[in-house]
This record gives sequence, structure tokens and C-alpha cells, in this order.
Amino acid sequence: MSLQNPEQVILDTKRFIESTRGSEITLKANGGNSILIVCEPQLEHAFIAAIHKLMPEETFKVIDLNHLLIQFVEDNKETLGELFELRQSAVSQIFKLPDTEDGTDLFRSIIQEIRTSFQANKIPILVRSGALYGSGIENIHIMENELVMKSALPLLVLYPSTSDGENLLFLTKRHASKYRCHVVNDPNL
Repeated sequence: MSLQNPEQVILDTKRFIESTRGSEITLKANGGNSILIVCEPQLEHAFIAAIHKLMPEETFKVIDLNHLLIQFVEDNKETLGELFELRQSAVSQIFKLPDTEDGTDLFRSIIQEIRTSFQANKIPILVRSGALYGSGIENIHIMENELVMKSALPLLVLYPSTSDGENLLFLTKRHASKYRCHVVNDPNL
């Protein structure tokens, strides 16, 4: 994994965003509109601190996925037991309903936070993405969402991962998709 300083990676990412047009990000991201900021899992807190320090609130909006997960559980605590019972064979559907189903889920809450950020003309930055582990929500679901793909502003995702050669491993466990995003701080490059 790269030994880059978290503050330097965040500054380089900020400069890249300020100097590029949306089409350049789209070209580097296979048609996507997202930037994946890779960090070693043990450095995630240092990266989050650097984001708060170096990416001004006037331009960027930090979206803490851990807080959204806790809020989702808090808002649905009355029905979660029943939902787990009903969806035993597809527990991940509690957090990401099938597209054809109406209702509230964690995925739609995330997309709504991104929408709110875009409407405020702020670049959303997803942090603490480890909160999604086991939820059935993958980065690619967020990055390929129509709202993200068509936005004039990019989506940034802080991504705790390691490398096993050519691949990124989300939280050192699961292969990660780099398809719809431009990857920053990739140890394989």
C-alpha cells in the first residue's frame, strides 16, 4: 500500500477536482462520475481528519455512512425485528430494497444525502464506508446510481482497503470494483 501522507492525498485529490472538468473524471472513471480515495483501514481516521481540515464545507459535504446506518436503525427499531424475520433468506434487502419495491431503506437514505449535497452545489464525500459491509449495498450501486452518474459534480468515496496484487480488497476482505470511478492513491498504480 502507498505510504503517502493522508493530508497530501487529500490535497492532491482536491487539486485534481479543481483542475479537471467533469468529462475528464468521466473518461478516467469508465463513464462514471466518482472518485475513490483509497486508504489503508488503519489510516481511515487520519484521512477523515484530513478531509475535514482541507476540504471546506462551502464546497464539500461529508456524509458519514456510519451515522446514516445508526439513524436508519434508530428510525426503524420498531420494525427491524419483524423485517429480519420476514427477510431471513435475503437480510440485505432490509438495507437495500429491490428497485421495484417502495419503502425506506439505508440505500435510499444515502442517495437522498447525496442529492441534498448536489442540490446545495457541494461535492459529497462518503466516509466510514465500512458501515456498508454486509448490508448488500456495494460501492458500485452508489456509483452507478443515475443521480451520481448524471451530476455535474463528482462523488468522492473514502475507501478503506488493501491490495492483493492487482486488486483492491475492501476492509482487507472482499474484492472491490474500480469500474465506475477514478481511483486515487491506488497502490497498484
